[in-house]
Amino acid sequence: MSYFQEEEYKDQKVNFGTWRTIFRYAMGYKRHIITLMSAMIVSGVVDVALPMLNSYAIDNFIGKQQTAGLWVFAIIYFIFQMSSAGCVFLFCDQAGRVETGMSHDIRKDAFKKLQELSFSYYDKTPVGYIMARMTSDAQRLADTIAWSLVDLTWGFVFMLGALIGMFIVQWQLALVMLAVLPPIAVVSVYFQKKMLRSYREVRKANSRITGAFNEGIMGARTTKTLVRERKNAQEFSVLTGSMKEHSIKAAIFSAIYWPIVGTLGSFATAGVLWLGGVQVQCMGLSLGQLSYFLTLSGYFFEPIMNMARIFSDLQSSQAAAERVINLVNSMPEITDTPAVIAKYGDVFTPHRDQWEALRGDITFENVTFRYTGGEKVLDTFNLSVRAGETIALVGETGSGKSTIVNLICRFYEPTSGRILIDGIDYKERSQLWLHSNLGYVLQSPQLFSGTIRENIRYGDLSATDAQVEEAAKLVGAHGFISRLEKGYDTDVGEGGGRLSTGEKQLISFARAILGRPSIFVLDEATSSIDTETEQHIQHAIEKILEGRTSFIVAHRLSTIRNADRILVIDHGKVIESGSHRELMELRGHYYELYTNQFRDERENAVLSGVAIPQ
Repeated sequence: MSYFQEEEYKDQKVNFGTWRTIFRYAMGYKRHIITLMSAMIVSGVVDVALPMLNSYAIDNFIGKQQTAGLWVFAIIYFIFQMSSAGCVFLFCDQAGRVETGMSHDIRKDAFKKLQELSFSYYDKTPVGYIMARMTSDAQRLADTIAWSLVDLTWGFVFMLGALIGMFIVQWQLALVMLAVLPPIAVVSVYFQKKMLRSYREVRKANSRITGAFNEGIMGARTTKTLVRERKNAQEFSVLTGSMKEHSIKAAIFSAIYWPIVGTLGSFATAGVLWLGGVQVQCMGLSLGQLSYFLTLSGYFFEPIMNMARIFSDLQSSQAAAERVINLVNSMPEITDTPAVIAKYGDVFTPHRDQWEALRGDITFENVTFRYTGGEKVLDTFNLSVRAGETIALVGETGSGKSTIVNLICRFYEPTSGRILIDGIDYKERSQLWLHSNLGYVLQSPQLFSGTIRENIRYGDLSATDAQVEEAAKLVGAHGFISRLEKGYDTDVGEGGGRLSTGEKQLISFARAILGRPSIFVLDEATSSIDTETEQHIQHAIEKILEGRTSFIVAHRLSTIRNADRILVIDHGKVIESGSHRELMELRGHYYELYTNQFRDERENAVLSGVAIPQ
């Protein structure tokens, strides 16, 4: 079992460009952030003021052993405490809103981007890696931004206020407090590189684990039949072991970093206590003022500790930020030009009133194509197809059949050469215009969670129930649907798992025909179903393809005998072309393929007692 290698990030520093992009999401919640930061500013001021009030109480009530003005003091103290409580409620509420809102927006943009990306992105990116970006990575970023704002704002206000207060009261003690900041900065820079490297490895390991989960669930049946349970468990153990190793390493760095910062803070507190005690003895400092410094020395390093934690979180979240932004900023390999978008719109805002009708004439002009990093599949390929013509493509696996239809559908674009639709280069029209005129049925039908009616209606969301049922009748699916307890309202299960392969295929045919496509593509659409179901589908195909430009990629040659033209493809070139009768009379490559397959099918039919078409 092999796993996709993620992007390698060589820079071991925090990438502020990446974080600027993430903070743009936060700016969508500017009002909440302003409220949040205002609450934290008030909270910071209150937290600086309370030690001053305590100092005043020590010097004026305890030191002088009097109670004059105590009630006024108590009221002021109560107001400050209630203000602090109100600020805590506000920042919890507003930070929660920013966190959930950002997570929603990041996932929405990432999902939108996934709708725009070309097929090539999915060719090289496993589902598990995409899921990791959409779930844990997006949540990690939102959590870091929202709650880091709380601690950073409060920490900055508190430290600034504390420093001002300490310098006013006794500047020598304030300098003692500041003396530990340079060592803390040096330690932070050192541990930054260590933690960032480890957290990047943790995020990559997490993606590999998510990918393994996805493969394990989707391939459970294959795992059972191949008796791979033990081997899969061993491979998964290696993946989790890798994440455990890097997580422990990151935790060790954090565990060392925090105590160092705390120890340095303790040195400052000890210095304040010693020097302050000397000054109290020399009558240069009151007990209340010393209490003020000792209280602040304990609190002063709390925001530094919080910033150390935020710093640690940023190292962890840096990897998540890079991965999410990489997805959001990914550019499709196939895009429409600005001029095309201006006229025809894009996939989310189409200008349907500008769309021309599609007749179905298709021409390949000296088309060469190679997959990224792969060998050349087509080389100066030429083909002309008339509107309404049915073209069958046959040949060995890897000969280029599916590549040809994928190019027609513009799932990929020619490396060189042109593809014309109705005499115009299809790059001069929008992708959505072409895809809206396509009916595409795959070898492995894909259904979505929901009812049979909903799955057929995906072909045309504006279709009525009567039109949905008419499409099902046209392809021969109405019979088995009617026999189900809930009929068209039967839930198909995840991926259509509650239906047989043949039933799913019939529903996918009904869905395709409901959209009234001008171009129809059947990519080995009958190769994974039984002979009896194939006969039902064959009758449906004859009705569906009538008057439409159609391409049939066929494994079972018996299904294409009525095609207008059969093209035998070998290494990206047409080596034979003609009708079924013409190619049989030619007694070439197609003749050998057909007779060998016909002989095998007849032998299997005799053994199983199933009749096959003559």
